[in-house]
Amino acid sequence: MVRRTLYFSILIRTAEISRACPALRRRVFNRMRNEAMTRDIRIIGAGLAGCEAAWQCARRGCKVILYEMRPVRSTPAHQTADFAELVCSNSLKSESENTAPWLLKQEMRRAGSLLLECADATAVPAGHALAVDREIFSKRVTEAIASEPLIEVVRAEVTKIDESEGVTIVASGPLTSDALSQEIARLSGSSHLYFYDSISPIVEADSIDRSKVYLAARYDKGTADYINCPFTKEEYDRFYDALIEAQSVDSHDWEKLNYFEACLPIEEIARRGHDTLRFGPMKPVGLNDPRTGKMAYAVVQLRSENLRADSYNLVGFQNHLKFGEQARILRLIPGMENARFLRYGQIHRNTYLNAPTLLGETLQMKQHPHVFFAGQICGVEGYTESIAAGLLAGIHAAASMSGESTAPPPRETAMGSLIHYLCHAEAKSFQPANITFDLLPPLDDETRRRVRDKRERHQIQCNRALAAFEAWIVNVLADAPAGFLGTLLTR
Repeated sequence: MVRRTLYFSILIRTAEISRACPALRRRVFNRMRNEAMTRDIRIIGAGLAGCEAAWQCARRGCKVILYEMRPVRSTPAHQTADFAELVCSNSLKSESENTAPWLLKQEMRRAGSLLLECADATAVPAGHALAVDREIFSKRVTEAIASEPLIEVVRAEVTKIDESEGVTIVASGPLTSDALSQEIARLSGSSHLYFYDSISPIVEADSIDRSKVYLAARYDKGTADYINCPFTKEEYDRFYDALIEAQSVDSHDWEKLNYFEACLPIEEIARRGHDTLRFGPMKPVGLNDPRTGKMAYAVVQLRSENLRADSYNLVGFQNHLKFGEQARILRLIPGMENARFLRYGQIHRNTYLNAPTLLGETLQMKQHPHVFFAGQICGVEGYTESIAAGLLAGIHAAASMSGESTAPPPRETAMGSLIHYLCHAEAKSFQPANITFDLLPPLDDETRRRVRDKRERHQIQCNRALAAFEAWIVNVLADAPAGFLGTLLTR
C-alpha cells in the first residue's frame, strides 16, 4: 500500500495537539514540513525534461537525485554521456514574434528555465529559429547540473519505481529502456503505454476548396461532420502513382519500425496493391455524394480537430514520407490543391503514456500521486515542449514535498493549453502534440468578427497568454523558498 505523504502525517499529528496551543501547533507543523523538504526527489533521466525538472526542484530548496544510465548503458541514438543531448535536430523552433513556439519559450523564460537560458547562450545563426550548437549546449547544461549542490547525479539504470521512497519524476524519454518500460507498464497498465507515434496530417480549414468536397457521414450515421474529398478513377490513379514513387524519411537504425497492421502508413498500404487504399483509408462505400447521388471512385475523409472547425485531420493518413513529398502528394487530393498544413504525418519510435487516462494537470499519476511524468513520455512532442513539461513537473513535485500544491498555468497560456491537451484530450485517440495555436482557447466571437487578420489575432492571443502567465508565475514565486526569486532575477 502506498504510504501517506509526510504532509498528511503533519496534519494528523498537529490535530492531536491542543487547539488551545496554536503557537506550538505551528512550530510542530513547520518542523515536520522542513523534515519533508530534506527528503530527496528522484528524477529518472537527464535529458531535456529531467534536467529542467531537477533544476526547478533544486531552486526551490529540494534535494534531488538525478539518475542517468549513460554511459553505463547507452542508447542507440545517443553519442555522448552529456545531459540534454539533442539527438535529432538542433532547432528549438521559431523565435518569430507572436508564433506559438515563440510564446511557449517566452513563458519558459519568465519562469526561469535553465535550459532556455543555455539555449540562448549557445545559439547559432538560424534565421527566425532558435538553433543551438548542440555539443556546447549539452556541456553547458551538464556543467550547470553538476555544479548545483542540491543535485546528486547517479550514473545507473533505474528499473524500479518505489513509491515508498517518496516523490519520483519519470523523464526517461522516447527511448526508455525495456526494463523501465515494464515497470511503467506495471503502474499504468500495459494498454496505456505506447511505443510508436502514428500521426496524421492536419490542414487549415480555410485552405480547402469547398466547391470540390461535400459533407457526409458514412452510411448517414450521425451528423454530417466529415469533409469528403471524392476522386475519379483518373485522379486516384495519379495520386496512387505519386504516392508509390514518393521518398520516405530516412530512418535511423535504432528507429526501424515494425508497423502494426492496424496502423500502417498509407504508402505501405499502397505497395500491397493498386486498390488497397480504396478498401482502407480511402474507402468510398457509404459516402454517396449528395450532389450527384453516386459513390465516388475513392474518398479521403477530413475530420475536424476542434469545436471551431478551423483545422481538419486527414483520417487514416499517417505516413512516413518526407514533409516536402507530403505537401506535393496531398495537394493532389481534390479540394486540397492549395492546402496549408499545420502538421504533417509521422510515424516514429516513441514511448509515451495515454496521458488523459493516467495524468492529472500537475503531471502526477492519478492512481499513484508520488509519481510524476515529464517530457516526451508524458505525451508532448518537441524539444521545447519537453523542457516545458519538465519545468512544470519540477514545480509541482517541489510543492508536493512541502505538502502544498501549485495550480497549473492558466488555460490561456501556451503551457496551460499544452497541459490541458494532455489531460483532457480524447483518450481513445490520444496522440502526442506540440504547441500550436490550435491548442489555445479561441478568441471570442466579437473579437474574431472585428479582427480578420490572422497575424493580428495571434498577437492578441499572445498578449493575453503572457499577461495570464505573468500573473500565475508571480504566485508561484511567492510560494517559493526565501531567496529563490533573488536567485532567479540575478541569473
